[in-house]
Amino acid sequence: MKNVQLIDGAINSAYNIYAVSDEDFELMFPNSQDIEFIEDFFKRVGSKRGRRFQDSLNKGRQKKTEVNGIHGALFYGLKWQKKHLYPNKKFSDDPSSAY
Repeated sequence: MKNVQLIDGAINSAYNIYAVSDEDFELMFPNSQDIEFIEDFFKRVGSKRGRRFQDSLNKGRQKKTEVNGIHGALFYGLKWQKKHLYPNKKFSDDPSSAY
């Protein structure tokens, strides 16, 4: 299992973390990437598979105090504000990251 943090543009965003299977993680984050934008994901896998993934994601919400690491970040509605920071869709792309 891997942990994915959802980040959206809402003022009251909760930055929830969800556990996903290794298979679903590979579907969401191919080629060793650890950043994805929901618009790119749906474009890549199609709306039917994308919706199935979202449905399974919603069942895996984790308590933040019990999470052991975050393996990926999924951005909702922030493609135009954030994508330029992650050209390779990796945490390490952001020059301000501590990684």
